[in-house]
Amino acid sequence: MTPLEPEPSTGHGARAVMPDARFMRSHIAHLVAQGFGSGLSPIMPGTSGTLLGWLSFVLLTARWPQLFTPLNWLIIIAAGFGIGVWACDKTGRDMGVADHGSMVWDEIIAFWLVLLLVMPAGFWAQFWAFVWFRFFDMLKPPPIGYFDRHMKGGFGVMWDDILAAFYTLLLLALWRVI
Repeated sequence: MTPLEPEPSTGHGARAVMPDARFMRSHIAHLVAQGFGSGLSPIMPGTSGTLLGWLSFVLLTARWPQLFTPLNWLIIIAAGFGIGVWACDKTGRDMGVADHGSMVWDEIIAFWLVLLLVMPAGFWAQFWAFVWFRFFDMLKPPPIGYFDRHMKGGFGVMWDDILAAFYTLLLLALWRVI
């Protein structure tokens, strides 16, 4: 683990930790928050986490359709959100950065929510959902940006991505109507 100077957003004098595989394996919360390693990608970790979310959703649903039903996905997503609040809070505190880019569990859970509603429409709908979700997650239009700046801790990390998922679903619904 390489110490770095803290980002201004940490709000305290603690030293931030640069995540690596050793850090990720040091606690189950880190493993979850960092998307089982997808968040350690040196380029666009949020996109890597979203891709892992997409791939895992499609593979699990295709392999075990009787287990991964829409109702069960809702339960998994709700539980995953709660687990993510805990895991991202713990990981953020251990790293000294409230919402480090390597924490991608929020992208995974939020994109599972998008896919739950978009999956039946096929690959191209999923593709455009991916593009729009990443757009909203990176751009953070209001009120996403407000919550991202003002709501810290695990809930804040998870919540702004749920809002990006909502924007994505809203846009796709409007697109379908037009």
